[in-house]
Amino acid sequence: MFGLGITEILLILGIIILIFGAKKLPEVGSGLGRAIQNFKKASSESEEIDVTPSKDKNKDA
Repeated sequence: MFGLGITEILLILGIIILIFGAKKLPEVGSGLGRAIQNFKKASSESEEIDVTPSKDKNKDA
């Protein structure tokens, strides 16, 4: 897995827990998950923007 052994992974996880704390870790994980999900959604959407004017029947002008 990316050239990392179990010792390196445990060390990285330990540092992350020290930095963020055990209580903040779920919030950080869910925020990261939402960010990845939004990035995937944005990258899969079409690049074109619809600029056609919408027909509104309630216009008084």
